[in-house]
Parts: sequence; C-alpha cells; structure tokens
Amino acid sequence: MLLDKLINYLKLDKQEFLFQFNSHPNYPSALAFSDTLNFMGVRNDAYELDKEYWDELPEEFIAIVDNSFSLVKKTGSQYSVYSDKAKTLDKKELHQKSTNFVLLFEKEKTESQNHSVTDYTPFVYAVFAIVLIYSMWTLTWYEALFNILSLAGVYISLEIFNQKFGNTSAVIGSICGDTAGTQSVNSCNKIINQDKTSILGLKFSDFSLIYFIGLAVLGLFLPVTSFIIKGFTLASLIAIGYSIYVQGVVEKTFCRVCLLIITILAAQLFIGLFLFENLYFDIKIALLSFILWIAAFSLILYVNNTLEQKENLQKSNAKNLRFKRNYDLFKRELLENEKVTFTDTETFFVGNKEAKLHLSIVSNPYCGFCKDAHKIMENLLQRYPNDISVQMRFNYSPDPNNDKSANLISDFMYTYKNKSANVFLDLVDYWFETRDEDKTRKKAGTASGSEDLTPLINMSAENRNSGLNFTPIILINGYQFPDKYDREDIYYFIDELTEDEEI
Repeated sequence: MLLDKLINYLKLDKQEFLFQFNSHPNYPSALAFSDTLNFMGVRNDAYELDKEYWDELPEEFIAIVDNSFSLVKKTGSQYSVYSDKAKTLDKKELHQKSTNFVLLFEKEKTESQNHSVTDYTPFVYAVFAIVLIYSMWTLTWYEALFNILSLAGVYISLEIFNQKFGNTSAVIGSICGDTAGTQSVNSCNKIINQDKTSILGLKFSDFSLIYFIGLAVLGLFLPVTSFIIKGFTLASLIAIGYSIYVQGVVEKTFCRVCLLIITILAAQLFIGLFLFENLYFDIKIALLSFILWIAAFSLILYVNNTLEQKENLQKSNAKNLRFKRNYDLFKRELLENEKVTFTDTETFFVGNKEAKLHLSIVSNPYCGFCKDAHKIMENLLQRYPNDISVQMRFNYSPDPNNDKSANLISDFMYTYKNKSANVFLDLVDYWFETRDEDKTRKKAGTASGSEDLTPLINMSAENRNSGLNFTPIILINGYQFPDKYDREDIYYFIDELTEDEEI
C-alpha cells in the first residue's frame, strides 16, 4: 500500500511509519492505521459517518478513497486527495470513491522524526561540488560539460536505485509527472519497477549507476582518458537501443526518466566522438579503467545486497512483531502476574486522579536503568494527560552516613508538595540527566532543612513487602509489566489498555 503523499504531508518518517504499520497485529486494517498514527504522534479518532454528514467535517480529515487511506483537504468546492499521489475530486466523485470511514486527526507538536541514519545526501552534494569546481577550473568547456552530464546521470540513477528500497524520489516524481490521471506515472513505474533484468541481483537501472560513476571518475583525468571514454560512449549505443526496444516494443509505453538518461547518453556520445581529441590507446590507462569499473560494480553490488538483506530483515521483523504486539497475548501475560495493592496511593502521584488506567513505577534515584523508565512515564503523561495517572514509588532506606541521598529525596518531596506536577517531573528528569545532588537542590530551590520522609519510608517498605526490590519495575493497575516484553512496548498497548474495562 503506497501512502507517499499522505506520509509526506503529515511530515512522518516513511520507513518508520510503514514498519510500524506493517508490524501491527491487525495490519492492514483501519485500526492498525489509526494506532500507527497515534504511535507516530498524530492523535486521531475514527468514525463510520454517512456521506450526508461529511459537510460538517473539518477542512482536513483522513478517509479511504479508492481502497487506500488518503488525506482529504477541502479547497472550495473541490477536494484535494493525498495518498500515493495527489489528485483533485469534486464532492460527488469523492463520495462515490470512498467508504464511510473517516479519521479526524490532530498533529502533535513533537520533534521531527524525519531522521535517517543512511542519509548520504550532503556527502553526495559535496562530491558533486568538488567534481564540478575541478572540471570548470581545469578542463575545457566541452570536457566540463561531459562531466556535468555524468554527474546528472549519477544523480538520476541514484534516485532510481533508492526507489527500489521504498524511498520516495521527488526528482523522479517531478520528471515522470506526479499528477493523478496521467499515464506518465504508470509508465515510469512500469519500466523502472518492473525491470526484469537481473545479473547477480542487479537490474538494468543499476548498471546505469555503475556506468555513470565510472564515467564521472574517468572524466576527471581528461584528456588522457578520452580514448577509453570514447569506447564506453560507443558501447552505450547498445544500452540506448535496448532501452528503446523495451519501452517501445515490449512494454509499449515510454518512461520520461528513461528518455532523459538516453538523452544524456546521446549527448555524451556526441561530445566524445566529435569534440574529444583522438589520442592513442594506452594499455596502462585501459587497465586502470578496468579496475575502476570492477570497483564500481563491486560497490553497487555490495550496497544493493546489503540493502536487500536489510529490507528482508525488516519484513521478517514486522511479521514477528505482529505476533508480539497482539494485545490479547500481552493482556494474558499481564494478568498472569499477581495483582499488587498499595495503601499509599498519594505520594508522588501525578496525572489525572480520575483516570481508569493507573501506572506505578518502582525505581531508585541512583539506578542507572531507571532514567529510561521514567522517560517513558513522562512521555505517556504528555501523550495521554486525561487518560492515565502515574505514581513514582522510590525505594529509599534512611542512611545516617549518606546525607546526599536524604537531601535528594527531600528535594523531591518539597517540590512535589509545594509546586506543580510539571515542575516536579522536570526536577526528576533534571536529576537523571545531571546526577548532581547540589545542582538538583539549587534547581528545587530548597533550604538546608529537610522534609518529613516518613511517607516515602513507608512506601519503600510496601514495595519490599510486595517483592518489588529490583528497579525499575512498571505496574499497570497493580499488575507487573510482563518480563517477556520490553518496557518500550507499552506504547503499542496504551490505547487498548485505556479502553479495556477488565484491566
């Protein structure tokens, strides 16, 4: 299911969204789609609403149009629809092509998630800039033009290469024509995505990338390499003929981006034949060129196989996570634990006191692993301020020889009693970030005196009596979070937990 336009409009990380969506136990249902949006920070509510009431909907909502989840935007009397591509429909067409499902959403103001570990764009641009400056500075105009064409070929081929692994290319989209109802989009997809060529796993478009990388490197050594380059540009006639044959005869449709690459190849062929100097054949240069092509081929083959393995692992992981994130299984594991009942439910209590879902976190300020658990609780309080409550149950034992520990807990107690819950949470977070008692006391604004820590001592005794000695431990309405799950997995179940009357 392609959702490029919808994902881009909501400014979500495409790979992360698709991974979470595909790994949902109910994929590809509306519930899976709604839960994934919630997980990505887009709060939403789903309804089955008759079309006669759609005029009362907000200007933006999500519906199922042409069997695909789509963002719908009212623009006057027309509706702009975004899914895998953008299109415009009138009211009658929209009603005919969509179901009664609507999803109202609100994008939370969270930090952008569009981070990619494999984002090589700055490096590519830097290399292109160096090659361009060098060519313009040291080579003749036609040699520099030849290198510019090689860079253009590398860039377009690289965009096509990336599309194989689910990355959306704005460049390819603009060249092919990213407009609904045009044949060009289908033509590009048909030619590029359904390429049946396979040599060691590489497609015809992959060899285009290898070819242009080799020419870009050889072009830096012009005019010495002009004879070798002429030979390769002549050989490109085979690729041009094959591409035209596939498009015109086999598929009976033409791809704009393929025609652009053919134009680049033809221009380089003209420059090589009529403008390059007629130097003699040099066996050393030929040998170095052969090594260059082998290196370029090996590099692309390695990257291609690595990305394919990564993609296969992600698909396999997504299938496994559908099982792990099944709420019924999680609930069974949760309820298998004996329920713990606390008498002290007021100390360090934050969130909505009337909430049906109550979380307890048993921790220790000096526990290194507790920082991440507290961060999870804080995130949940921010996302679900009206649906959950949290009690922080610190394990504390008085120690006459450790004034710093007593002062730290006293600072927590003072802030909790005299300031807002947000200030208290901020102080706890500050402590786990700095691990400095003096700075924490200064931030709390407390004097040298200490608070009555009897409630906390009693709370710690309750924790021990319930066998809650190791930290951190998360409890959901008194049931200990299952050991078979990672603490971060609570994000996937929180919506269903808040609605589960049995829990």
